[in-house]
Amino acid sequence: MPSYLQIENISKSYGTKVLFDHIGFNINEGDKIALVAPNGTGKTSLLRILAGKDKSDSGGSIKFLRDVRIAFLEQEYNYNSQLTVGQQLATDDFEHELRIRRILDELGLSPDKRMCELSGGEVKRVAITEMLAADADFLIMDEPTNHLDLDAIEYLENALKRSRCTLFMVSHDRYFLDRVCNTIMEMDRGSIYIYRGDYENFLQKRDERISNYNAETERVRNILRRELEWIHATPCARTGKAKYRKEAFKEIKARAEDTYTVKRISMDGLSGSGYLGKQVIDCKDLCFEWQGKPLIDHFTYNFQRGERVGIVGGNGIGKSTFLNLLADSSVPAVKRGESVRIGYYRQTGMEFRPDDTVMEVVPDTRLLERFLFPHEMWNNRIDRLSGGEKRRLYLLTVLMQEPNVLILDEPTNDLDIVTLNILEEHLLDFKGTLLIVTHDRHFLDRLVDHLFVFCGGGVIKDFIGGYSEYRSYIEDLRKEERARLQAAEPKPVREKPRADAPRKLSWKEKRELEQLEADLEALNAEQKELEVLLAGGTDDYQRITAASARYQAVKSEIDVKETRWLELSELQ
Repeated sequence: MPSYLQIENISKSYGTKVLFDHIGFNINEGDKIALVAPNGTGKTSLLRILAGKDKSDSGGSIKFLRDVRIAFLEQEYNYNSQLTVGQQLATDDFEHELRIRRILDELGLSPDKRMCELSGGEVKRVAITEMLAADADFLIMDEPTNHLDLDAIEYLENALKRSRCTLFMVSHDRYFLDRVCNTIMEMDRGSIYIYRGDYENFLQKRDERISNYNAETERVRNILRRELEWIHATPCARTGKAKYRKEAFKEIKARAEDTYTVKRISMDGLSGSGYLGKQVIDCKDLCFEWQGKPLIDHFTYNFQRGERVGIVGGNGIGKSTFLNLLADSSVPAVKRGESVRIGYYRQTGMEFRPDDTVMEVVPDTRLLERFLFPHEMWNNRIDRLSGGEKRRLYLLTVLMQEPNVLILDEPTNDLDIVTLNILEEHLLDFKGTLLIVTHDRHFLDRLVDHLFVFCGGGVIKDFIGGYSEYRSYIEDLRKEERARLQAAEPKPVREKPRADAPRKLSWKEKRELEQLEADLEALNAEQKELEVLLAGGTDDYQRITAASARYQAVKSEIDVKETRWLELSELQ
């Protein structure tokens, strides 16, 4: 494919920390690229520079080879809390407005709801709607699945798979990454590496690259040994040729000392769960309402030692509230065993004073080193850390308590993929009881034995198995329902044409053709009326929403009837 975007010599630093220096790469039209790098290495900064929200320190150039429309999905969506969803997204463009209404409907969002009333996941849905409705050529997305529930993630996944746009994104969601992207771009040690294919191919090729680099280092060390022998055996005062050789020796020595080592989080020193008795957490008729709406309705369950539960459901349906109730020792319907020691990783993150340093939060320098906080970061203020670094530090504060019951509310948000893999391995070895709210399907499939599915109205159902098994089960149910509905529909009786005569319309088909013509005339007239209404710029959002929904229904009905009209017309 033709080159679409050329990036040359861009750099970014914060204080003395260099994020990337004079990097460059090309993006081809139609590429769907996932950028992979550890937390704190400048992924968000690079996205902001490409989107025109920030500038390169070293100048450089970012050249689009033709005019393109850009849509940028940032991690934090900037909105006016006093507006309704419809007002937040309002435009003066008729087609754009139709796309907004359609996507809001598909994502289950009311345009009349106020932004201040939305959950974090619902706000993210609004941001997704704004991005997709822009119908842009080039999408830049920073952690698009953070805070989204699983249904919304799958909706976005399918929309991007169908789209012909060019895509550049940062994501830690391995299933999403594999199903949407065709290219992995790695930012490592100030350089860019491109891998065509899926995430598994990236891991394999990356290991090969590192092995080849270290093999080259070993070859250079052999040359260095021979050069050392020459240096020691040669008098200092020699010809210009010897001087040149000594200068080259310095370069060889620097290269020989550069062995590639992959820094990884170490869970050593975190002993995991302590002793946990037979009684863990017992719930009996647990109920909770919010603003008259039941979130949890007479939930009864006894959690067992070593149990692994995934908790799934839509945004704002009560999952985090459920975890808060389990962790609250003052709730009468929840009884805890005497040996229970809870470690609770909250979705809201850690609370800290603005001037807190890394070492003031975690004084154990050995654990800081193992969680990739080197000595030079210990006195850094926490508000200067990247989002992923803050999450990693918070995770350390939870695990170092050595809990025997771990409650994790969206632990995967903002963590890089390498950290997630290591966390997964640690949790697989965890001997205590584990409760996880997460929208990371890979995380659920690897770690849980069964799911609590929040269905709405306070109903919580227990499903044995991981998320992929649950989705297969749901899809089978949907197929059965579709088959049942199709079987219940009356089948049209069609007269068989005589083999020795040309096919002609039956009397019944002639009447059907006449009716179709009348219906199409009425539907086309209604469609024009709706277009006038939607283009009128009214502030009556309920009326606009109803008109938008009817417009889509009319278009679908016209398509069906036109197809049938063509079939009958050809026979006539």
